[in-house]
Amino acid sequence: MSIKNVRLEVMQFLEKKIDNFVEEYLIPTEKIWQPTDLLPDSTKDNFFEELRDLREIAKDLPYDFWVTLVGDTITEEALPTYETWLMDVEGVSQKGENGDNGWAKWLRQWTGEENRHGDVLNKYLYLSGRVNMREVEITTHHLINDGFDPGTGRDPYKNFVFTSFQELATYVSHNRVAQMAKKYGDNKLSKMCRLIAGDEMRHHMAYSQFVKNIFEVDPSEMMLSFQYMMKNKINMPAQLIRESGNKIGTAFEEFSNAAQRIGVYTALDYVDIMQKLIEKWEIEKISNLNDEAEKARDYLMKLPARMTKLSERIKTPEKEHIFKWVEPALVR
Repeated sequence: MSIKNVRLEVMQFLEKKIDNFVEEYLIPTEKIWQPTDLLPDSTKDNFFEELRDLREIAKDLPYDFWVTLVGDTITEEALPTYETWLMDVEGVSQKGENGDNGWAKWLRQWTGEENRHGDVLNKYLYLSGRVNMREVEITTHHLINDGFDPGTGRDPYKNFVFTSFQELATYVSHNRVAQMAKKYGDNKLSKMCRLIAGDEMRHHMAYSQFVKNIFEVDPSEMMLSFQYMMKNKINMPAQLIRESGNKIGTAFEEFSNAAQRIGVYTALDYVDIMQKLIEKWEIEKISNLNDEAEKARDYLMKLPARMTKLSERIKTPEKEHIFKWVEPALVR
């Protein structure tokens, strides 16, 4: 049987459990938080008072913080790209003989939860009066137009490694932003980002469980897929981010530098996430591997130490890059 057919069989095997995954890792629409729960209520008489408070507190947040928050928002708002990519994964079917399959159901409900993240952050940015929203919107539009290639193809094994990693990375980023916002006295923004981080952690737990289940039934191919993704490095969803009038990807490095400068997401966080996945999937204990997969395991076990040494040599520029999204006059 071909590798492709084996993967399809494994996806069909996991699909039988999809209702359990939905129940365990996703929250019903009527019970989960919505953006309007966290923002000034425009139907209330005290709306303008709450809005003034929000804008006043926002004045104290530093430049790199705003850049990082805007970059995080744009990344979340490019959600249509991520859903389109995941709906094309082998084993996902929106229109099978019996209608949508379980994976399509999972992905739509996951998308529904993720959609709230960009929504609430966009509204906060708009109300804060601290950023150039038209420039933010142009960048988001470009990021959706330009697409996204995580280097996984249609392979579900590689895709689940990517989503396991990426969901944990977004948890780290949003959680750190929440901590910083609280430090600066913006409790409303802190709560938003803390709740978003909670969603991302639940999603990480789900996707990493998919991988764990695959290791139980197809260990060698799953190990090789994990090695492939770590060897080629995880492409961040904002990899192709750009400002208006600029070429694809030209804003990513400066956005990353801003996040690194304030400690929201660093090169060492990347290595830490890799180590957490190795431990979560108990890579050292996986049995019944073929020779190629054994070599892949050895590579993976040594990789965090090698990456740590490389990460410690990285020098982040101290000078802030001035973005069109965040004009200094608006935040200083």
